[in-house]
Amino acid sequence: MSAGAEGTGARGAETTGAVPAALAEIAEDFRAMAPKDRLQLLLEFSDGLPELPERYREHPELLEGVPECQSPIFLLTEVGGTGADAPVRLFFSAPPEAPTTRGFAGILAEGLDALSAAEVAGVPADITEEMGLAEVVSPLRLRGMAAMLGRIQRQVREKAQLGG
Repeated sequence: MSAGAEGTGARGAETTGAVPAALAEIAEDFRAMAPKDRLQLLLEFSDGLPELPERYREHPELLEGVPECQSPIFLLTEVGGTGADAPVRLFFSAPPEAPTTRGFAGILAEGLDALSAAEVAGVPADITEEMGLAEVVSPLRLRGMAAMLGRIQRQVREKAQLGG
């Protein structure tokens, strides 16, 4: 991932390496801040996590848990068709009393929702390290975020029939 990624008006219209522009911008925002400010931004992403749609609130069994996270979090992807260009939607369920976990989910939702299957599947696993969060959250929590990304990517590959 190159530093100084330029954003675009359309989410995902440009990529920086394999990191979609929206996610690259979020990572750059985190890196540009002092550690205490990174934690505050993470909490803002927690507050901004979209609510789970009613169709999934009524059927929580459809969501996949992420046991690597220290707090309970469940996620689900919707993929509109098959192939690399299939659009992806992301949905998360995390309790308000788990702001770090919700913040990670908020980052992934804002950075990846509505992108193509290929863009989501191509995000490098080390993106969590690129945000500079290791200075403000534990390695265990960072592994939880990486596990969320891994599950999202697996679901997208399976549903879009990308292979690999």
